[in-house]
This record gives sequence, C-alpha cells and structure tokens, in this order.
Amino acid sequence: MRIDIITVLPELLKSPFEASILKRAIDANLVEVHFHNLRDYTTDKYKSVDDYQFGGGAGMVMMIEPIDKCISKLQAERHYNDIIYMTPDGERLNQGIANQLSLHQNIIILCGHYKGVDQRVRDQFITKEISIGDYVLSGGELGAAVLCDAIIRLIPGVLGNETSALTDSFQDNLLAPPIYTRPREYKGMKVPEILFSGNFPKIEKWREDQAYKRTEQRRPDLLED
Repeated sequence: MRIDIITVLPELLKSPFEASILKRAIDANLVEVHFHNLRDYTTDKYKSVDDYQFGGGAGMVMMIEPIDKCISKLQAERHYNDIIYMTPDGERLNQGIANQLSLHQNIIILCGHYKGVDQRVRDQFITKEISIGDYVLSGGELGAAVLCDAIIRLIPGVLGNETSALTDSFQDNLLAPPIYTRPREYKGMKVPEILFSGNFPKIEKWREDQAYKRTEQRRPDLLED
C-alpha cells in the first residue's frame, strides 16, 4: 500500500511514522508513506499557498493551483483509489471506513490548513472527506496521522498476531471486553475465574457477554446500528 500526504507542514507529520507499529510496517515494506510539501508546487516567490477569501471574511484559504499541480503530478504516476481531504465537516472516521481504506492500493490524503481549501479543490479532486471528530484542529496533519494509524495496523503482516485487529473495539459494532494479565490477584482484586477454566467456548461466550454489557453501558448508540 502507498499513502501520499499533501501538507504545508511535513515536519509535523513525520515523527508518528518513525516509531512503533507504523515504523515497523514501513521498514518491512508493507506500506509506503510519502510526504509532499505543498510549498514546492507554488510559483510564488514567498512560497505562499494561501490567499484572502473572496467576499471578505476572517481566515486565509488554501489556493487551488498548488494543490492541482501536486495531485496531478501524483495521478500521472499511478492510479489512486481515493483522494481524501481531512476536514471537520467530513464523514466521521469509524472502524468500517478504516477497514475499507486498508484494502486500497494507493491513496492521497490532503491536509487542510488555515480556514480550509478553495471549494473547487473539493469539487474537482476529492473523492472522500473525513473528520476524526466534532472539533477543529489547527490543520489536518494530526487527523491524517490518526487516519494512517487506523489504516496501516489493519494491513496483513503489520501486527504480530493477525487476529488482534479483528478483536478490537468497533470491529463488530461492540466495544472490546475487559482484559487481564498477571498477577492473578493484586491488592485483593481478582481476575475472573472463568478465564482460568480452560474451557475456551465458555471463555468466548463470557467475552461476548461482557462486550455487549460494556457497549450497552457506554455506547448504546452502537447497538442501535
């Protein structure tokens, strides 16, 4: 899989990909992540990629020309399954979206900044708009990093245990059940006996029941879906 990220702040994005699971995935050639500085695609002598809004109003707007040049260059080199724009008014990211995107071969992620991008960019190039929550960040870079983490961990071979991602919260519209490890008892707090029974069908049934109860208590909206 290849992910191309277009940004005005590539230095803000690089560190999440230089450690832990994402770094291992890149080192193992399971995914390629490329950063493209939008300022490299402007002819402005000051490397500006934004301008004032037509009609007035507070906040600067990212111009269409450098974005067009960058996306067009990438599209001339390969086919992209999706061109994603990170924006607060996009579709809220969930596990289903991450699952779908993890099956793609090539995607572009455009990070918004300032007040946002010229609407013609969204009309002409963008195939999917994604938000990581109902709040506003200074730019789309942190959202892009979150999206990439959610996608990359699902690629076969990235996680040590292939079934680990399948038991995460939200995969079956349920929250994950409680989990425990050693010691068996700590300061009077005991691990449920069922987990030591060796009866794996009963253990799985217990986990399913606990997942349902936790979802009912914390996220009943998931059960409605």
